[in-house]
Amino acid sequence: MNMSVSPLPLDLQPAPEHGGARGRWRWALDQPLMAMGVLILLGLLVAACAGQWAPQDPYMQALSERLQPPSAEHWFGTDQLGRDIFSRVLHGARYTLLIVLMAAVSVAPVGMAVGLCAGYFGGALETVLMRITDIFMAFPRLLLALALAAALGPGLENAVLAIAVSAWPPYARQARAEAKRLREREFIWASRLAGASHLRILLRHLLPLCASSALVRLTLDLAGMILIAAGLGFLGLGAQPPTPEWGAMVAAGRQILAPYWWVATLPGLAIFLVSLALNLVGDGLRDALDPRAGR
Repeated sequence: MNMSVSPLPLDLQPAPEHGGARGRWRWALDQPLMAMGVLILLGLLVAACAGQWAPQDPYMQALSERLQPPSAEHWFGTDQLGRDIFSRVLHGARYTLLIVLMAAVSVAPVGMAVGLCAGYFGGALETVLMRITDIFMAFPRLLLALALAAALGPGLENAVLAIAVSAWPPYARQARAEAKRLREREFIWASRLAGASHLRILLRHLLPLCASSALVRLTLDLAGMILIAAGLGFLGLGAQPPTPEWGAMVAAGRQILAPYWWVATLPGLAIFLVSLALNLVGDGLRDALDPRAGR
C-alpha cells in the first residue's frame, strides 16, 4: 500500500539558507549590533555579580566629599551626600537585573497560558479570556503601572508586580492568534486521533511553536519594562531610599542637573545602555528565530 506523508506547511519548514536554525543563530551572533547588545548585557550581569566588590560602600555618606566631579578616586563622581556614584550604579545593576528576571518569569508565561487556552479551545472560554485581555489593553501600560504601583504602595516588589500586570495582554493576543492558526493543522489532528490529551497538545506541540515569537517580543519589551521601572523609581513609587536604584538616582540629581551633570546623567546613561542592548538583542533574536526573515 502506497502511503505518502504530506509535507509540513511552508511556515513550519526550516529555512534552507544559512544551514537551518544553527546557521541562523550563527548569522545573528555575527552581526555587530547584536554582538554589542550581548556584550552590554554581559556587562550588566558582571556588574550585578561584582557589586559587592565595588570600590566604596554605596551607602556610606561623606559630606566633606559631596558633589565631587568624576576623578580617579570617584570614577562617576559623588552625589549630594558624598556617596560614590560608580559604586551605587554597580549595586543598582542588581535591581535592574531583578526586574528583568521577575518580569520574564511572570509576564510571558501568564500571557501565553491565557492566549493558548483561548486560541485552542475557542468558544465561550475564548470570548471571556479575550474580553478580560481587552480590558487590560484599554489602559496605557505606563498609566496602568502607575495606578497599580500607587495603589499597592512604594517598593521594588510592588513595582515589578505592577509592571507584570500591565504587560501580559500582548502576549495573550499573540499566542491566541498563533494557536487558532495551528489548531487545525494536520499534526494536531493526528495527535488527537492518537489519543493525546488537550494538555499534552498544548505543552508538546503548540507551546514550542509559539515560544520563539514570545521570546522575541519579551526581549524587546524588557527594555520598555526597565524604562517603566525607572520611571516608577523616578516618581518615588519604586525602590525607596537609600536603595541605589537607577531611576531614583536620576530623580535625586534632576534639580542640580546643570551644575552637577554627573549625578543624574551617569545613572541615566546606564538605563539607556541596558535598554539599547535589549532592543539590539531582540532584533537579532527575531532574525535568528524567524525562518522567513530575509538575509
